[in-house]
Amino acid sequence: MRCYNGVMSRSTPLRVVVDTNVVFEGLTYQGNAAGLIVEAWLANLFQPCVSNALAYEYADVLSRKLSPERWQKLQPVLGKLLSISQFTPIYYSWRPTSPDSGDDFLVDCGMNAGAAIVTSNLKDLKIAQTSLVLLVLTPAELVIKLATERSS
Repeated sequence: MRCYNGVMSRSTPLRVVVDTNVVFEGLTYQGNAAGLIVEAWLANLFQPCVSNALAYEYADVLSRKLSPERWQKLQPVLGKLLSISQFTPIYYSWRPTSPDSGDDFLVDCGMNAGAAIVTSNLKDLKIAQTSLVLLVLTPAELVIKLATERSS
């Protein structure tokens, strides 16, 4: 399934930009929607899209928030996630579209990739969602969407 400005078509897998908060939660907690997203990512159930800025943020946040031992164990998993992701060059920027300037690169990646954004922080992406007609999902909404597509 492909998402472009909120319109879905079944020709290709759903393209998704996964926010760092979802990756962190998915790698550090078990049995939640974010963990299921990481599992679906590893199982190639959707097409993850990542820009350079997002890949660097994943590594930066994980290395700062995890103990050195835990980070060392999760580095190969992050490497695997990134290796099966589609690199998204940022040709155009839509800044500022979020009250939190740290979220603007998510919008840039989502718009340049023609992808939905999955985040736990819907509030800061509301402007982009309405003004750019960008599909923004919670982790639980993505899990439900992937489960429904697989059962159809």
